[in-house]
Amino acid sequence: MSSMNKRRLHHLWKTFKVIKPRYFLLAAALFSVLCVVGLRANNQHMAQLRDAVYAADKNNDNVEGALRNLQAYVTAHMNTSLSTGGTTVYPPIQLEYTYQRLVQAQGAAQQAANSDLYTRAQAYCQAQNPTDFSGRNRVPCIEQYVTDHGLQAAKSVSPSLYQFDFVAPKWSPDLAGWSLLATVLLLLTAVIKLVIDKYLKRLLA
Repeated sequence: MSSMNKRRLHHLWKTFKVIKPRYFLLAAALFSVLCVVGLRANNQHMAQLRDAVYAADKNNDNVEGALRNLQAYVTAHMNTSLSTGGTTVYPPIQLEYTYQRLVQAQGAAQQAANSDLYTRAQAYCQAQNPTDFSGRNRVPCIEQYVTDHGLQAAKSVSPSLYQFDFVAPKWSPDLAGWSLLATVLLLLTAVIKLVIDKYLKRLLA
């Protein structure tokens, strides 16, 4: 390396030498604290929206709207996941009261369908045996009609109607996300600055 180039390089190194790697590390530490604060705030707001879902479920008050609000927030913010994973077997959102209402509604529908089936069976068998006033022949007829047309059996409630899980993104453009990005960039800058300083010091020695 020529002496002129070496002097220029030495002057450049002295200019940037005042910017210490520890400055970037301190800034990274500050942004990491902001990231933790942002992550905590995200999780707390998710918990509030989740409680709103449970309250709506209990009071039967716009459960779908509360679920949409929760889903929209979770899928757009870090540290808010409500998903099955790890040791969790069941989805984290299970609407107990919605499930009970669905079971009751299906039970009522089943009862109404069976009642209608017996009514049709009686009308059919009466037409088949109009002179059977004792009903002796109609009873087997009704039983056969019900067997042929099938009673409505109780159906299980689909889990998709009362169980939900939502997955949060790995990164989100909010306080937590931007702070995390700044922390990573500052750490990388500190490492690069340290490497460059050592290289120039060895080169100019």
